[in-house]
Amino acid sequence: MADQRSEEKDSSPDWSSAAGNAWVAIQDLTDSVYEPVERLLTEEAAQGPGSRVLDIGCGTGVTTVAIARRLGPGARCTGIDVSEPMVEAARRRAERSGLDVRFELADAQTRVFDDGCFDLVVSRWGVMFFADPVAAFANLRRAASGGQMRLITWRSHVENPFMTVAEEAAAPLLDDFEPRRSDESPGQFGLADERATKEILESAGWREVELLPVDVPCSFPESELVRYFTGLGPLARHLDGLPSSQVPSNLEERVRRAFAPYVDQGEVHFNAACWLIKASS
Repeated sequence: MADQRSEEKDSSPDWSSAAGNAWVAIQDLTDSVYEPVERLLTEEAAQGPGSRVLDIGCGTGVTTVAIARRLGPGARCTGIDVSEPMVEAARRRAERSGLDVRFELADAQTRVFDDGCFDLVVSRWGVMFFADPVAAFANLRRAASGGQMRLITWRSHVENPFMTVAEEAAAPLLDDFEPRRSDESPGQFGLADERATKEILESAGWREVELLPVDVPCSFPESELVRYFTGLGPLARHLDGLPSSQVPSNLEERVRRAFAPYVDQGEVHFNAACWLIKASS
């Protein structure tokens, strides 16, 4: 999933159309905002074994292409995602880059891979949405038999208050809309619990599982704030389905003001509280 499919509501977004198209439309902003996280995962990949890399939930391909560029000639990088709009955007990105990167429309949980066909499995926020995470990670272990895995996932919503600001501010103004209150799986925070996530991976056959907490400073111009919260996440998806007559006139301003603690001198700043997960197959 989207390198970041992470900000969408936990109730199975339609990645084949609305949710996927939303990510494509705003990819220039998310590429910039989350570049520090991309850089972290890219450096991990550069230190990993071999040059055959599988990127799970590759989204529009920014991390896959960055890893291919970092590993250099001879690398074989493949991105996989369930969203057709995002996979098509990823293919266009690869073509513009001039790099030999492959993107595939498929579900990593059920896609049949040859045993040991990859040296390294990576993901930036793309593995929290599996319907059956043990089965999915077991399938990925077979694909990377003898290899390793490096994942970036979100820690809890409590540690990531920025992620729920928009929905919490808007909820009192909207009928049938509630902010997220738990770390339910599947969902953005579905792998937030350290013990439960380790159990999932070990049950799937992964060894030497480590979850290392990382806090990544992220920022973007305040001028992009409204585009950010109206383009991504549960609130954006809820508003997308409402007639304009049902959208309160003061909603946008109320949400914008709720982000005030994160704004300083024309820039929005927040920390992405994540796990860096390491494991061997």
